[in-house]
Parts: sequence; structure tokens; C-alpha cells
Amino acid sequence: MSALFTIILPVFLVIGFGYLVAWRGLFSPSGVDSLMKFAQSFAVPTLLFSSMAKLDLGADFRLNLLLPFYAGAFASYLIGWAGAKFWFRRPPMDCVAIGFVCLFSNSLLLGIPITERAYGTEALDGNWTIIALHSPMLYTFGITVMEFTRARGSGLSVGRVALTAVMGVLRTPMVIGILCGVVMNVLMQAGLVMPDGFWGAVDMMARAALPAALFGLGGILVRYRPEGDMMAIALCCICALLIHPAITLSLATLGGLDVAGLRSAVLTAAMAPGVNAFLFADLYGSARRVAASSVLLATALSILTIWMWLAILP
Repeated sequence: MSALFTIILPVFLVIGFGYLVAWRGLFSPSGVDSLMKFAQSFAVPTLLFSSMAKLDLGADFRLNLLLPFYAGAFASYLIGWAGAKFWFRRPPMDCVAIGFVCLFSNSLLLGIPITERAYGTEALDGNWTIIALHSPMLYTFGITVMEFTRARGSGLSVGRVALTAVMGVLRTPMVIGILCGVVMNVLMQAGLVMPDGFWGAVDMMARAALPAALFGLGGILVRYRPEGDMMAIALCCICALLIHPAITLSLATLGGLDVAGLRSAVLTAAMAPGVNAFLFADLYGSARRVAASSVLLATALSILTIWMWLAILP
């Protein structure tokens, strides 16, 4: 019970505070949008840059950490896609969007603060390793599959569709932050020394990232109303909150992953779909209602499911 109050609730109270003030009209929709623009386009990429620059790339990129997490993620995508296609009989582009909701966990805005509060800052190396690949890999996969689905019968070449997907991913601020951080890491390994003033400014921006993003996430969630398509929404929630972490836990245990890595992988997998899952659906005009409602309901339900996973983990 203590984990619920000391680890989980503080994070969700910040989200709830943002939700409350936006719901009561104390924070305008344009203000929420501006805050999220600051968080997602500037503060969060700076946090990712700082974390990637300081990560031990050789030691932390381990197959027995990454394989369980991403095997669970892609299995969840396939379950969501197949359910949408064969059970709910949704159009092909809707199937991809619903699968993406099941695929894309909120690894940064929820995974980082929950893991940090549960196990301390020193336990985050596994999280940062997963996050380094999370947006680049999953956005590339999602956009590529959607572009091929949309282009079916249009005569567009494979190269043209692939180029569209890659360019879309490379323009994402968070991916830019990750790539810049990796470049800085390599340069620092080669002997580059940045002045303390530089890192002081980076740290100031990075510290603003999670509180601003969590508060803004609450303000964004006000706009999403759980309505209709409840079976599809339930499938997304089950895949994101239960199936993905269960597969990750099983494979990580079989692979002999250390305790710190196991905690990072499972907790990251156990996070609800992020707002980016809805933005992906909205970008293509597919399954918007399912994506929006799944983000809202799964975020609320994850208060209890994260508690359960914390109790299971060593």
C-alpha cells in the first residue's frame, strides 16, 4: 500500500492537478498547448540529450534488456492490429492506429518518474537505454506500416514510402534530442570537455521537463472523452497495461536479466499509451476516438496496474 501513496500518487497528482485546472477553465487550452510545446519540443529533448550524453553506451545497450521489452511491444501491436482487423472489422488504417496505441508506452513522462521514485535515480540507466531506441524505432515502424497501408494500390515505390517514414521520424524533436546526445557522448569519449556553464544550463532545462510535461499531460487529457468503441478501447488497455509487461517480465526472467534491468524493462512496459499514440492516430485521421479514449482510460487505470507490477517485481 505504501508504494501507491509514496511512488505512484505523487506523479498522478501532478497530472490530476493539470487536469483539474484545465477542466475548471483556470488554464486555457492555448496555454496547455504552449506548455506542451515547450515541454515536448524543448525541455524533454534537452533531458534526453543530457541523459544520452552521460549514458555508458557500451555497458547499457544489452540484448537481454532490449529484446524482452521490444518483443512485448511488437507482440502487443500484433494483438491490437489483429483484434481490430479480425474481431472489430476496422478499416486497414484504423487497424494500424489501434495497433500503435498498444505498441507505444509512455516510457518517458510516466516511466522515468515512476522508476525514479521507486528505485532512485541510479536505477534509470535501463530506462534511458530503452528510451534511446523507443521513439526512433517505434515511430519508424508505425509510420512505415501506415504509409504502406495508405499507399496500397497508389503506385508509390517502396523507396518513396520508406523515405517519407524516415524523414518524418528525423524531424521529431525528441529523436533529435536523442541523436544529439549520442553524438555528444561519442565526442566526450573522444576527449571533448564542455564547460560547467553549458551543463548547468542543460540541467536547468532538463529539470523543468517532467513537471511541465506531466502537468501539461493532465491539461491535454481533459479534451479526451471516453465514448464508444469500448471493446476496442478495452483491448488497447489490456495490451498496454498487462500483456506488454507480462511478456517483458517472462522473457527478461528467462534471459537472466539483472534486477535493475528487470525493473526498468517491466515498469517501462507497464506504462499507459502516451499522448503521442493519439497524435499518431490524429495525423492519419484513423481511430481517433479509440486512441484518445485509450490514452485517458489507460492512464487512469495504470495507477492500479503499476501498483500491481511494483508488488510483483523484486
